[in-house]
Amino acid sequence: MALVTSKKMFEQAYKNGYAIGAFNVNNMEIVQGITEACKEEKAPVILQVSKGARAYANHTYLIKLVEAAVIECPDIPIVLHLDHGPDFETCKACIDGGFTSVMIDGSAHSFADNIAVTKKVVEYAHDHGVVVEGELGTLAGIEDEVSHAVGSYTRPEEVEEFVLKTGVDSLAIAIGTSHGAYKFKPDQCTRNAQGILVPPELRFDILEEVSKRLPNFPIVLHGSSSVPQDYVKMINENGGKMPDAIGVPEEQLRRAAELSVCKINIDSDLRLAMTGTIRKFFNEHPDKFDPREYLKPARANIKELVRHKLKDVLGCAGKADECK
Repeated sequence: MALVTSKKMFEQAYKNGYAIGAFNVNNMEIVQGITEACKEEKAPVILQVSKGARAYANHTYLIKLVEAAVIECPDIPIVLHLDHGPDFETCKACIDGGFTSVMIDGSAHSFADNIAVTKKVVEYAHDHGVVVEGELGTLAGIEDEVSHAVGSYTRPEEVEEFVLKTGVDSLAIAIGTSHGAYKFKPDQCTRNAQGILVPPELRFDILEEVSKRLPNFPIVLHGSSSVPQDYVKMINENGGKMPDAIGVPEEQLRRAAELSVCKINIDSDLRLAMTGTIRKFFNEHPDKFDPREYLKPARANIKELVRHKLKDVLGCAGKADECK
């Protein structure tokens, strides 16, 4: 099947209490690992591309990789989404270039200016059959070219006006997630009996209030990698230095998916899986130099990571047919 929009996916996810995984892609192995897992688990998927990924891999190469995934996974609904589009021009280029979904991130602007730029993107996108994600509130942290030293929670009292005036199809909100592998500082956390950092709970009160104000409307969570500690350990045992890297507990993401969150963004976890695997490979095989030899196990670990997310966190495994 051809690339689709997220409209049917979100309708089914909201109704049935699960979320669609939105995985960032940067190269062939990442695309393959994600889509092979989705094919085997019969899960719908959103492949998302950031401004940084477009600069790194080239828009055309990424489009063709995703088109190849569509051919290889004909029974899986796949959305091609722009993650954190910084302006109208970038969104327009992606809409014109074959994307089926775009995000316009106007969260750094004033409320009025965010509405204005989001509405402009929505009007152009809808004229071309493309759906739009907007954002209210900002996430702290650094990932790709998105960087905020301090985050700000979404104000529930603003969401109705924003959605009504912009016409967006989904809304990213800020309830305590953040970009990158260091989502919480140690002084924000407690430590359990094993000395492991335990992050604070997400602001479910904000999510629940937004849901009341926007019934049946799909909500999105950015910065939702869980930072698997086995991969952090693998990196650190093989020459890396990632102390106190900590992410969002998976049980909290599952709870969010059972509420109104229909799309959960995952990027850092993929990077950790790839980097940890490659570091370990070179540590164990210092004589090797063939990229195929170290990228193959990296791809395999990405696949297994995604499989776990689909089945145990997002709840979207086996949902491909109902999302077509």
